[in-house]
Amino acid sequence: MVGQGLPYVVDSDELVDGDGGDRKDLAALLRQLLSVLVERETALLHTHGVDMWEYVVLGGLELGAAQTQTRLAGAVGRDKTRLIPILDRLQARGLVNRRPDPRDRRNRIVSITGPGRELLTRCRRDVRRMEADLLAALDPAVATTTTVRALVLLAEAAHPSHGQDMQNR
Repeated sequence: MVGQGLPYVVDSDELVDGDGGDRKDLAALLRQLLSVLVERETALLHTHGVDMWEYVVLGGLELGAAQTQTRLAGAVGRDKTRLIPILDRLQARGLVNRRPDPRDRRNRIVSITGPGRELLTRCRRDVRRMEADLLAALDPAVATTTTVRALVLLAEAAHPSHGQDMQNR
């Protein structure tokens, strides 16, 4: 379906068989979109007093406690040495808890607190609104179903262990 305001519509045959004509490569298109999304999301998160990595960590803890900081680092894609200052800031604000693992006191179990979950919910609500504004350029029947679903499926196909990493925290 063709959305209003879209500068270019791609025919499915063109994606597979053709040379793409004037179309940019997917990586270039995604980089362009990602740049806009990160800029807008960063500004939104700033209004809530968190940075992007703090938001990512809170989201990484949403489904349950991380059994170790190392597993959390792997699940959110951040080096452990860079994760610790983020956790320090979040803990100082009462947004996460870290407690010794009773089975191995060298490890810390990290969990999101009630206030951390509330902040995550508020941030996510505003991010979804921003995404809806961006998706408004597409046909409404396509925007939240086909487009978002396609991006989720592509991300999962490109990195199939990501979902497992989050579950194995």
